[in-house]
Amino acid sequence: MSSPLLAHADLLRSGRATFTGWVSVASAVNAEILAREDFDSITLDMQHGLHDQQSVIDGIAYAALAGKATIVRIQVGDFSFASRALDYGAMGIIAPMINSVEDAKKFAAYTKFPPLGERSFGPVRAATMCGMTGGEYLKIANRATVAIAMIETQQAIDALDDILAVDGIDGVFVGPSDLSISLFNGAKVDQAAPEVFKALKHVVARAKAHGKFATAFCLSGASAAEHAALGYSMMTTFNDINMLQLGARAELQLARAGAVGKQGGNAY
Repeated sequence: MSSPLLAHADLLRSGRATFTGWVSVASAVNAEILAREDFDSITLDMQHGLHDQQSVIDGIAYAALAGKATIVRIQVGDFSFASRALDYGAMGIIAPMINSVEDAKKFAAYTKFPPLGERSFGPVRAATMCGMTGGEYLKIANRATVAIAMIETQQAIDALDDILAVDGIDGVFVGPSDLSISLFNGAKVDQAAPEVFKALKHVVARAKAHGKFATAFCLSGASAAEHAALGYSMMTTFNDINMLQLGARAELQLARAGAVGKQGGNAY
């Protein structure tokens, strides 16, 4: 039995490099625009982005229309919404600040059906979007959806093997900004620091040792390529807000530079 969710979940587990379009603005149109580009998946950010329940529902649907699976980053500790997002048709959930085995077990409980977890049954849109009955969806759901624990503190690094050993945790996601702040005890944020790079290598090595995958938030396409070379399975290439800002600045700079030479002249 196959489905778009299952296909992408298996792609993540395969270890092949994939790239996700990160959507921070609560706009289904933004999700659709990025979904129609060559991203492998779309991620809707509720933690630091502007999404709410309705924009998540709409974003999942618009991405599905473009043939892409959706991942939702929930707010810290909001595991009940993790279950709802999966019911809405999300393929994966990223949970921030998973710092202990207890955090990981609670997260897995909300995202996996028995015997792995305690997710309540009610795939109101997920089964339909997969073209399945509820019973058919139940048979594949634990494999077709992924629970991704964020590793972004020294505490999480220290507990990494215990977190990865939890049944129902499919992979981990490194947040380099918070990780750098934690590693430097709040003194600075430096995603490119050697200490962060060392931690990145450690995380992906331990994930592979446990037969699981590692993913990461990257600040550029070049950074995403570097993470892929380390063995990460899913990377961002920045988010929609930053891409809009960078694109606007670059084109405006070109426009203003050209306009300087035209001052007092005939533009035609």
